[in-house]
Amino acid sequence: MSGFAIVIPARMASSRLPGKPLADLGGKPMVVRVAEQAAKSRASQVVVATDHPDILAACVAHGIEAVMTREDHASGTDRLAEVAQRMQWPAGQVVVNVQGDEPLIDPALIDKLAALMAETGVPMATVAHPFHAAQDMFNPNVVKVVLDHAGRALYFSRAPIPYARDAFAHDTSVLPADLPVLRHIGMYAYQAGFLQTYSSLSPAPLEQFEALEQLRVLWHGYPIMVATVSEAPAAGVDTPEDLERVRAVLAGR
Repeated sequence: MSGFAIVIPARMASSRLPGKPLADLGGKPMVVRVAEQAAKSRASQVVVATDHPDILAACVAHGIEAVMTREDHASGTDRLAEVAQRMQWPAGQVVVNVQGDEPLIDPALIDKLAALMAETGVPMATVAHPFHAAQDMFNPNVVKVVLDHAGRALYFSRAPIPYARDAFAHDTSVLPADLPVLRHIGMYAYQAGFLQTYSSLSPAPLEQFEALEQLRVLWHGYPIMVATVSEAPAAGVDTPEDLERVRAVLAGR
């Protein structure tokens, strides 16, 4: 799979880890580490989209393509839409959104998602993996997704879906062995043209109740394909403890 682009939104503001994109990871800012890791995929272009001049300067200093975007975007998807428009990418251009706090992202996962977009021609795709702990099933911070026969998302929820009525009536501490439980991974790919469409879509009631932005797409009738992988990808950086974990991983390479 070739010819797709990667956009890495990177904002300076972070409630739990201020200045996160510029946090030092083995002598390089985190956002640079993310871009370098993403560039190991088959992408033809990797662009950091930021709203802060210090992040832009750090990227330029390390030879990473970066653009300044508006500060008032409501979501990372809106920031991607601005980048796609400014880059004048054609409507069918596949754009993969890699979060700016995932320095250990697997390039093969990026390629898998981009390939799914190319194979199916859908406007949007994302990733999920099976999980096996009942405590995750009933954890509202773990987002679940159910699929149709073709691998398209039927619904995303913080609630336990699919709900094994008979099994859970007796015991909610164990998942039935054949229950198709998938945890959503917040990594997305889009057709560049759909990014502009997305920006024009009105928020959906379900999206607001669940606090899940992707439900806006389903609400308005657009399909989302889901690439299923066997294991969870490496976790991103949200806290100082996460930062130390990734530093240890990089130091051990």
